[in-house]
Amino acid sequence: MSSSDNSAADEASSNKEASPCPQVIHTEEGDMKRAAAKKLIERYFYQLTEGCGNPNCTNKDCASSGQFNPMNPNDAAGHALKLFSKDAKLCERHPSKIARIYCGCSKDKFSAPEEPICSVVSNDNVVSQTSVPTHLTEEALYDIIDECESNETYSPLIRTLGEVFSSIENLSKSFSQEPFSATSTPNSENPEKLQCLNKEQLRHLEGEKDKDEDSCAETSKTSIRPVDLPAVRRAYTALFKLKTSIFENAMVNALVTLAGNLQMELPIRKEKDSHDDIVNVLLIVFEIPALGSGDFLETALPAICRAAQWLPVEVQATLATSWAGPGRSSIRNILENLQQLITLRVIVTPFHREFFIQDENVITSATQVMKVLYYANVLAGVLESPALRNMDDMNDSMDESFLAVKLNKSVAPVDSLAQTLGVHILDCRKPFLPYSEFYNEPLSDMVEMDRDFANFKSEFGIFSGKFSFMNYPFILTPATKTMGLYFDNRIRMYSERRISILQAVTGQPSNPYLRLKVRRENIIDDALVELEMIAMENPNDLKKQLVVEFEGEQGIDEGGVSKEFFQLVIEEIFNPDYAMFTVQSETQMMWFNPTSFESTAQFNLIGIVLGLAIYNNIILAVNFPMVLYRKLMGRKGSFEDLLDWNPVLYNSLKQLLEYTEPDLEEVFLQTFRISYKDVFGSVINYDLKEKGDKIPVTQENKYEFVDLYADFLLNKSVEKQFKAFYKGFQMVVDESPLDQLFRPEEIELLICGSKNFDFDELENSTEYDGGYTNDSQVIKDFWSVVHALSTEDKRKLLQFTTGSDRVPIGGLSRLKLVIAKNGQDSDRLPTAHTCFNVLLLPEYSSKEKLKDRLVKAINYSKGFGML
Repeated sequence: MSSSDNSAADEASSNKEASPCPQVIHTEEGDMKRAAAKKLIERYFYQLTEGCGNPNCTNKDCASSGQFNPMNPNDAAGHALKLFSKDAKLCERHPSKIARIYCGCSKDKFSAPEEPICSVVSNDNVVSQTSVPTHLTEEALYDIIDECESNETYSPLIRTLGEVFSSIENLSKSFSQEPFSATSTPNSENPEKLQCLNKEQLRHLEGEKDKDEDSCAETSKTSIRPVDLPAVRRAYTALFKLKTSIFENAMVNALVTLAGNLQMELPIRKEKDSHDDIVNVLLIVFEIPALGSGDFLETALPAICRAAQWLPVEVQATLATSWAGPGRSSIRNILENLQQLITLRVIVTPFHREFFIQDENVITSATQVMKVLYYANVLAGVLESPALRNMDDMNDSMDESFLAVKLNKSVAPVDSLAQTLGVHILDCRKPFLPYSEFYNEPLSDMVEMDRDFANFKSEFGIFSGKFSFMNYPFILTPATKTMGLYFDNRIRMYSERRISILQAVTGQPSNPYLRLKVRRENIIDDALVELEMIAMENPNDLKKQLVVEFEGEQGIDEGGVSKEFFQLVIEEIFNPDYAMFTVQSETQMMWFNPTSFESTAQFNLIGIVLGLAIYNNIILAVNFPMVLYRKLMGRKGSFEDLLDWNPVLYNSLKQLLEYTEPDLEEVFLQTFRISYKDVFGSVINYDLKEKGDKIPVTQENKYEFVDLYADFLLNKSVEKQFKAFYKGFQMVVDESPLDQLFRPEEIELLICGSKNFDFDELENSTEYDGGYTNDSQVIKDFWSVVHALSTEDKRKLLQFTTGSDRVPIGGLSRLKLVIAKNGQDSDRLPTAHTCFNVLLLPEYSSKEKLKDRLVKAINYSKGFGML
């Protein structure tokens, strides 16, 4: 059987029509073995392409019949599967029509003997018989390449690649770390097992034959050895020094055949079956250097990804572990290949209202493979102890009423792959590759998040059969994930609004919004008192849409009033006069004051404010260290978190750890007693261990000292304040998919906004109305003035036009600023609708006048009026 024919025969298993095949094996022919099923399908394929050899054949599904319409190999492969599922008539084969192979050195076809033979014509025109190996080693590949180059024919190489890379069994044994046992080598003295290891003729399907084959398959599975990945890479380096055109077609066809075999094999394997061969196959395939280019990218890689989506979670975990260990140097190359495949399909596929990006099987299957690589990237990075996860401790601190509310909420599904690996994203201090390299921007821009969110929230989630990229958030940019969070929050707001309306119908008092009425000069007391009452009476009211009203002002809150409300609250909360937070002088980072006199209720309410900001899609001007966001996600602070919060202390402790001389005790003069200052500047001593002032820090206990020191500063000393803060935060976001979609650094971006202060982006995304265009002279003058402003004045301009001086996640292009004409030249100042990001700009007669009016407007405007 030719390599190309075999490819066509098995290719159908990578199509949607292949799915019935595993079911037929179980339901219609329960006793039929997998090997026999495959051979039967191949017989149907030969019947459709070659015929039975009987010129008087009356079978309409046989090429020898006069009623038969010729088929190409691909159509024949698909039709062979259908005939197999229907248990259709199978002709008796003509004696001459036995299983055949194709030798790359000529177009002739040869009968398949017990061992594949390839005819090679040497320079002396003497025909020699060269045995084709059933599996490859590094040395064997070198020998074949040398032989081909010396004979000036690459037929043996082409034939070998086709034979090895099209077979799960052959490829899984290739490039093994250890030699195979005698029972599985080509030189074995046991002919029965030797025949099972090689591809046989299609001639019989007797039960005893199947039994022998299954017995042999079990023997071969036990002989699978781990792949020697360095040898694989060296072998590929030698192979791809040749012109790719020599072997590309044969290798691509073989990989498509291999993918078909995988897609047929994986769904019918039992859980107890060994999958070492599958892992070996995938490790070898994904090492191919050219997998992300040419026909490999367009044909082979999609087929492999479609097959890999059938991998059981245990096999995914094994594959991830292998990539994280000896395969880690290939993580970047594999990721780039998958990214290229996804990007290519996003660009070339004509999506429409009946066919969305979530329906494109190549994209979704490649994303599933990327998830395995994502966890490999985590495992290959710097991991911390799982003991630092503290969700149980946090839940223990909640009062019974709050826990009762949480028990009624939907629980996020457990990531089965992470659970099998025993790892959590929060365990990874530093991944092998930056997380940002897993973002795919073309895909993120193309995803329609309304549909994706609907799939994500479908009744049975991932088990509904509906694909959602929100279940694979590593591939989405933070800006796109924010849209998913926005939909979730808005739907919850509308749900609370409907409940309020129903209550009103039944005569109960109701309020569809979370209304806060505050005085600008007394904003903290007014806001916190109202929020405290709401949190005590009905925490679910916090999930209603926020509407803020400043007493004595006419502004109607469509978003802009809320933005200023949060900004003013944050300014007051972090006022040093309250002494609820301390500021690190080197980094200007805010942290909980362990000696604060404020009650836990105050910290609880600050957590509510932070949660409300996320829930209402408002960016805050806060400057917390990253450890706060890690703690909000359920991870305790540790030594490495000190770098971001207090780099001076971190470097001092690091010097202690790196000091290796035996006189550490005399040099550092440090004991297990530490000191810190309270709000009045008084020094407070604290023993990290009992009688800590009597225990010197030595080479033996220095790591314990550093861990205890960091644990005290980041966890124990602020435990009361943080637990209250965390409780308030969870009152708002407990039902949100926040922790499913975002990592700690993305949470910071969500709360604080982007640091990319690029006004060129804002200019390019701005729209014009009322008669202005980007060619209007006043618009040209406006941007000339704006680009010349200081950074501080640019922030004031953002505050004036949008109600916030922060850059939204995704950059300034996300603001969608609108500049509208507001009459002819006059002495009026520019005005703005902050709720809708609209700047009303008169058509000033000169650039100087425009600058003067604009600067005055952004510096002296405060409060809201009816515009």
